[in-house]
Amino acid sequence: MFTFPQFNPVVISLGPLSIHWYGVMYIIAFGGAWVLASYRRNMKPNQWSTDQISDLIFYGAIGAVVGGRLGSVFFYNFDRFLEDPLWVFRVWEGGMSFHGGLLGVGVALYFYSKSLRKGFWETIDFIVPFVPFGLGAGRIGNFIGGELWGRPTDVPWGMVFPHVDQLPRHPSQLYEVALEGVALFILLWWFSSNPRPRLAVSGVFALGYGSFRFFIEFFREPDQQIGFIAFEWLTMGQLLSVPMAAGGILLLFLSYNKQKNPPAF
Repeated sequence: MFTFPQFNPVVISLGPLSIHWYGVMYIIAFGGAWVLASYRRNMKPNQWSTDQISDLIFYGAIGAVVGGRLGSVFFYNFDRFLEDPLWVFRVWEGGMSFHGGLLGVGVALYFYSKSLRKGFWETIDFIVPFVPFGLGAGRIGNFIGGELWGRPTDVPWGMVFPHVDQLPRHPSQLYEVALEGVALFILLWWFSSNPRPRLAVSGVFALGYGSFRFFIEFFREPDQQIGFIAFEWLTMGQLLSVPMAAGGILLLFLSYNKQKNPPAF
């Protein structure tokens, strides 16, 4: 059994300015995505310019932050929003949703793709292999912040989170780093390294993330303000992941059943 090390959430303080680990992880996430996208762009330099890559990451970051916040509000904290609508702007109090962030990125990149006169799915197929890197960084931020802990367990690697209780719990944040971050990144990087029909890379991402998240939710403590949605085991994270995984299967079906479907990149 282990004990959560109680990290200081503040990396450094400079007078009234405090830099938190979670903010650092966002910088690492988007910075790493830019590096990976630039590397992949060098393999096909005629399809994406350096400026387009920078803009792609910028608009994706805006969509992720705005969508992630709105997703947290409407998927997980709607009652709190009704009581205090201004809470949506108090981002320093925490609260981000991956599924909301994904929708936000989709909207942002749809309009950016239109401005470039590129196909939406061409853009999405290009960008999704880099998303797991950011997911892994974000989950490390969750762990450092001591949030999104797991359910009680008796496994040898169970971890006590003293700010929660004295029960050993699954370090579910680290499970998410391993599956949503490392495993999904390796799978997508390998799969997208060779020409694939359009929609295929996006389909693997949606199916992979939806499946991994659905599985991990069995070890993660349900959100206190919501609890279980149904059957005394279905969580909001699982409810949102089912259509995502199903959408991934649909994208793969469409991808490999279109005879004239050109490679994504």
